Amino acid sequence: MMKNPLRAMVFALVLLPAAGTTSAANAQVPPSHVMMETYKGVLKAAAAGDIGEIEKLAAAGADLNTRDPRGRTPLMVAAHLGHHDAARALIAAGADINMLDKDRYDVITIAAVADDPEMIRIAVAGGGDPTQITSRYDGTALIAAAHLGHDEVVRTLIESGAPLDHVNNLNWTALIEAIVLGDGGPRHVETLRALVTAGADVNLPDGNGIRPLRLALQRGYQDMATILQINGGKP
Repeated sequence: MMKNPLRAMVFALVLLPAAGTTSAANAQVPPSHVMMETYKGVLKAAAAGDIGEIEKLAAAGADLNTRDPRGRTPLMVAAHLGHHDAARALIAAGADINMLDKDRYDVITIAAVADDPEMIRIAVAGGGDPTQITSRYDGTALIAAAHLGHDEVVRTLIESGAPLDHVNNLNWTALIEAIVLGDGGPRHVETLRALVTAGADVNLPDGNGIRPLRLALQRGYQDMATILQINGGKP
């Protein structure tokens, strides 16, 4: 059970579809089996991870950026399902790596939420932009990964040039999200450590003027507080 009610609220908004509604969450989970049964052509091949069929369709001039009803491209579908070789084949064939779906998620953000650093490396190597602004929160893939404590993804995005101090429309940076939407556990601690080590601003406050160190202390996240303190964090 989530002990942080704010984290639970935002997690629900970002990742969990409300009953009977179509929400941003639908871009953050793989397409349903029902949805995939309707797929044809490149979408179907991407969902199946069928590299041979992708290459065959691409050679025949198929639209590599066709979309499903949620705006997912074949490359997004491959990212959702963890089909690394299919993603490589689509990129090699010329698929657009930086398109956004209807809820403004791109392949890199999808992979960040899926905790898939290899897909991020594939996307970046293929021209994916880790600085792209995504989601209804005007965030980034790095913020999404920090929120979830996906520490290896965070390190991969940092190495790829993701912006460390981007502020989303909740007035939170990746570092702040690791605290206020995290659970204070090992992966969120390592996420914060990676951000601080990379040079994230430890004193950039939230929209209420509260700095990261005070946010960590308020939540009893002593390991996070210690990292911030020894790196110049002010209460």
